[in-house]
Amino acid sequence: MSPPLPVGFRFRLDPTTRVERGGHTLWGGTGSRLVRLTDEGARELALALQPGPLSERGRRLGRRLVAAGLAYPLPPRPCDDSGVTVVIPVRDRAAELDRCLAAVGRRPTIVVDDGSLDPAAILAVCDAHCARLIRLDVNVGPAAARNAGLAVADSAYIAFLDSDCVAPEDWIAALVGHLEDPLVAAVAPRIQPVPSTGAKSGPTALERYLQRRCPLVMGERAAEVRPLSPVPYVPTAALLARRSALDSGFDESMRTGEDVDLIWRLVEAGLRVRYDPSVVVHHIEPLTWRAVLTRRFRYGTSAGPLARRHPGSLSPVLAPPLPVLIVLAALLGQFLFAAGFACVGTAALAWRLQRHGVPAWRAPALVLQSVYRFCRDALQWAIMLFSPLVVATVVASTHPWAVAAIAIVPCLIEWLQLRPRMDPLRWTMARIADDIAYGAGVWTGCLRARSIEPLLPRVAWPR
Repeated sequence: MSPPLPVGFRFRLDPTTRVERGGHTLWGGTGSRLVRLTDEGARELALALQPGPLSERGRRLGRRLVAAGLAYPLPPRPCDDSGVTVVIPVRDRAAELDRCLAAVGRRPTIVVDDGSLDPAAILAVCDAHCARLIRLDVNVGPAAARNAGLAVADSAYIAFLDSDCVAPEDWIAALVGHLEDPLVAAVAPRIQPVPSTGAKSGPTALERYLQRRCPLVMGERAAEVRPLSPVPYVPTAALLARRSALDSGFDESMRTGEDVDLIWRLVEAGLRVRYDPSVVVHHIEPLTWRAVLTRRFRYGTSAGPLARRHPGSLSPVLAPPLPVLIVLAALLGQFLFAAGFACVGTAALAWRLQRHGVPAWRAPALVLQSVYRFCRDALQWAIMLFSPLVVATVVASTHPWAVAAIAIVPCLIEWLQLRPRMDPLRWTMARIADDIAYGAGVWTGCLRARSIEPLLPRVAWPR
């Protein structure tokens, strides 16, 4: 049995968690789970959601709900951050490093110079901020550079920070409370692009796009990090970790995806990794579309090696059986079969929900949501990984404009949801270019690693 949440912790229900039957049934959350509570459990939940410290029973209930993805923990903050060492890898970015160290302040900091062409500039910046410098004669990559800093750090906690990040002064104090939970190995803040301070005309289209679609941003909802979940990984551009949990550190054979590999190894070892978006660290983004798409391609190349190291942890589409049957029947023109599958599936789900104390009338909306998510993910998968086939389908169709419109519907819906400060045409073009660049990287990585797992959908059987 897992221990209760530590003393001083509280918890908050996930925004998607639904409470039914006077607090006796909770369902939804990031894991789409359902939990039924006794009368005593319902009373503890009502007390736990009020201000004030939690009882031991309340902390045990909190642990159960957090493990089910129905709630997220609220550690005390700020906490003592004196036992933290910051490790910063850098290569030829003296100006960015200077800005980063200025934000870090006067705390133990190790800068690892990963083979810079101008080491004197890096040394001058480190001297100006009283940071310890480790010089590597050749470029060995971010994984080996972080490991070099990790090897000489002697504190209980390590804060990894990239040199192109600008962190608030209290980011470590705001996050370190999570590590008071013995089950938690690491916690990450939300990464957000540095706000534009450029031309008088305002931010460029690229800056507006990255404010909404930066690949380092993992969303606005707190979550437990695990593969095939809403937050499947967190980048180590900013990460606070327990030193004893890091073991051998990063895989130095990986030039990209080494941060994802580390997070998944922690999860596979039975430890927890938390994502806390209430703390924001800013990141300096590329300035040109070419640099952005090149980065996306590079990120995509890590999919193959990650699939070899973590089988079953990558899939471009999770395909629940019911939405698959409905959509396939509709695509084949068998609309009566599609309607039949939808009716039977909705009735079965309504019966199951009713048995567990959830109103049966919620079933139709849940089925529609699952069909929409499957269609959205399948269309993105097709554009990302099989764009030539999509183009051929549009050209060969007797209604090419209709087929093309269907292909871009997810982009337009996302535009409506995110409300970026750019028109839908440019947003759609940027999204498609972004996906194709990443998909090209995925194909490259899969061919190198001889793995097709990142290319194939996976059936998500209901629990």
